Amino acid sequence: MNSILRALRRPYEIFATVASGARSPFLLLVRLYWGWQFAQTGWGKLHHLGQVSNFFASLGLPAPGATAIFVGCVELFGGVLLIAGLGSRLTGLVLTGNMLVAYLTADHEALFSVFSNPAKFYGADPYTFLFAAVLVLLFGPGWIALDTFIAPRCRE
Repeated sequence: MNSILRALRRPYEIFATVASGARSPFLLLVRLYWGWQFAQTGWGKLHHLGQVSNFFASLGLPAPGATAIFVGCVELFGGVLLIAGLGSRLTGLVLTGNMLVAYLTADHEALFSVFSNPAKFYGADPYTFLFAAVLVLLFGPGWIALDTFIAPRCRE
């Protein structure tokens, strides 16, 4: 058994190195795609404030007009920051919170069925946005980001 494990060790190390090298390009793709999606949804909310305000009012949210502007700005500017890779973990945290509130208010049934009916949970609109935000929150922006270039200069 030990000889088999020793024989597999080197190929596994090579595989792990290659897979680790794909982390930053993958995080860049996540940030670019989902940053664009967040920016688009924020832009759409800001350009249809009446409809968004009415929807937020139907959910019973306080100050639906102001909430619509706030959420639209969070998504628009959060998306732009994700694309740039600037303030990425903080942006990921804010967008994660935003998507959890979206689940709680608009898709609370899906949120609370995460264990009983997972398909309902991951089929809800906020799921992929939440997943992307959590990825950036937990793993950072990767090496291909403004954060990577700015952070060392902030330590001086």
